[in-house]
Amino acid sequence: MASPAFQVETVHLSQFREGSARERADFIRVLGDSFRHTGFVKVAGHRVQQTDVDGAYEAARAFFALPEETKRRYQVPGGGGARGFTSFGSEHAKDNPVGDLKEFWHVGQELPAGHPLHAAYGDNLWPEAEVPSFKAHTLALYHALEDCAGTLLEALALYLSLPERSLADMILDGNSILRLIHYPALKDRYLEGGVRSSAHEDINLITLLPAATDSGLQLLDRDGVWRAVDGLAGEIVADAGDMLSRHLNLKIPSTTHRVINPDSAEAVRYSMPFFCHPRPEVVLDCPEALLEAGEAKRFEPITAHAFLMQRLREIGLI
Repeated sequence: MASPAFQVETVHLSQFREGSARERADFIRVLGDSFRHTGFVKVAGHRVQQTDVDGAYEAARAFFALPEETKRRYQVPGGGGARGFTSFGSEHAKDNPVGDLKEFWHVGQELPAGHPLHAAYGDNLWPEAEVPSFKAHTLALYHALEDCAGTLLEALALYLSLPERSLADMILDGNSILRLIHYPALKDRYLEGGVRSSAHEDINLITLLPAATDSGLQLLDRDGVWRAVDGLAGEIVADAGDMLSRHLNLKIPSTTHRVINPDSAEAVRYSMPFFCHPRPEVVLDCPEALLEAGEAKRFEPITAHAFLMQRLREIGLI
């Protein structure tokens, strides 16, 4: 059977949240089919405010323009990059030893001191002295993207005939990360054999990406062809990660993607992917209801924390 024609579909989240039964059904079908066939989908009609996206980008530009010595004061040794700053070239794809041509900052779940997961996650770092607006803009964006991710997971569960909250409940107080990435001009930051982001699959359940400041994102389609997949202003590009693929017995495959080097050595790019993770104790194990007659589970059960640690070692962050 010929594979479906390549297309990353666009869904309007308002149809699922506020639409008729028919609109909800259409949303679920288009979302699931696009994830199944491409691993990606574009999301419009969401509640992520453009002012928060713009404000977070402004804060990122201000921070990454600081002297290297100042930025490194916010780097946590041995923390796997879970919070704060990670310096240029530190991360690499699991199959490429050359560091990616980027630096980034992580904002994680902000939990009160008495929360059971507070000690496991740790506190966020904030460059308040250098960039006073950083915390407000990035936290607002974090929570809006987390809300969007939960809705997408509800719809995806229904697409797979699972209980509506079965996937979304995994991310309540989850170990999700908002990553602010700076891809500097390569005229004086190039590493031999390096690319902005080497071909890889995301670790997590799903990733949400507001429109980046420049093009460069590509996915590898099912026929082995690289395809540009940049979202338009106001759209969110979502992709399926390895945790989701593993938990669903490859019913929704994770998709290889990359960010290619620009034609101009002067070009600068910023992006802000939201990596949606379960809580650490959540077990990735295909639900029995998802298995067809005679179908075996492809993977042994593993906690989200153990899987994350395994992958962080593979990409050089721990």
